[in-house]
Amino acid sequence: MAIVGRQFPSIDVDAMNEMGDTFKLNVFEEAKNKNKKVLLFWYPKDFTFVCPTELHAFQAALEEFEKRNTVVIGASCDTPEVHFAWLNTAKDDGGIEGVTYPILADSNRNLANMLDILDVEQEYNDDLEGYILKGDNVTFRATYLIDEEGTVFHEGVNHMPVGRNVNEFLRMIDAYTHVQKNGEVCPANWEEGKDAMSADRKSTAAYLSQN
Repeated sequence: MAIVGRQFPSIDVDAMNEMGDTFKLNVFEEAKNKNKKVLLFWYPKDFTFVCPTELHAFQAALEEFEKRNTVVIGASCDTPEVHFAWLNTAKDDGGIEGVTYPILADSNRNLANMLDILDVEQEYNDDLEGYILKGDNVTFRATYLIDEEGTVFHEGVNHMPVGRNVNEFLRMIDAYTHVQKNGEVCPANWEEGKDAMSADRKSTAAYLSQN
């Protein structure tokens, strides 16, 4: 279910910080009430393989996101206790020690179900006369960029084995901020400092004639 251009669901979810505190976090309110952009990235499981490389990559770029008035939030369907154990596992042992942004613990899968990002489907079993679940019932690598009004301006989903490029999210935040400030549109491969366009045929023709 695509939600680009719509408001992100307003729902409280358990979260864990690097200090081991469990608290309720509402992603929509984080954007709206704090007047910030939010990058929310989901990963399948704690204590796995591609996942820690992504969490450390987002941590390494955290200052760049903060410069862009953007809050980074991780998320999976693990419990807060499992998050805390992973946060206390050293990086050279496959852990995420040193990660400082909050991580959602959507263990009841309420938000993940709303977003339709779970690797699961129902299948009717004649012998049991009921439905059984097929799949791991964990999330794909879904990413959401949310603006200061709580509106989603990007969503994307990777399959489990494919890690994300953190720099691309910085680029998209830069592009959307340019649109917000200048009312222009950003062409393919646009980066900060490059020419953008007005949303009309004349401007498009001029841009294409020079690029």
